[in-house]
Amino acid sequence: MTSWIDACAKSDIEAEESFRFDHSGRVLLIYRSPDDEYFATDGICTHEHIFLQDGLVMGYEVECPKHASTFDYRTGEALKAPACVDLRTYPVKIEGERVLIGL
Repeated sequence: MTSWIDACAKSDIEAEESFRFDHSGRVLLIYRSPDDEYFATDGICTHEHIFLQDGLVMGYEVECPKHASTFDYRTGEALKAPACVDLRTYPVKIEGERVLIGL
């Protein structure tokens, strides 16, 4: 069963940006795509323990600020080495002006 957690307001995230949300010891990132859709992944690079919130978000990718690994934030897929393990993704839904993450 999915538990929906209120993470932020839609207005907290500009297009092609991310928003860090910490919950129950997890670091998560919420992204707003160029087509105004919202996605969520783990917020730590799978290559090394680097927080992704400082990474560049372009199109549908987030880049690790340390070694430039990139991930598709829609699927979590690791696209560029040195990262070779995908990010975990989470379902997102919008209720009114709020962004909720399914955990």
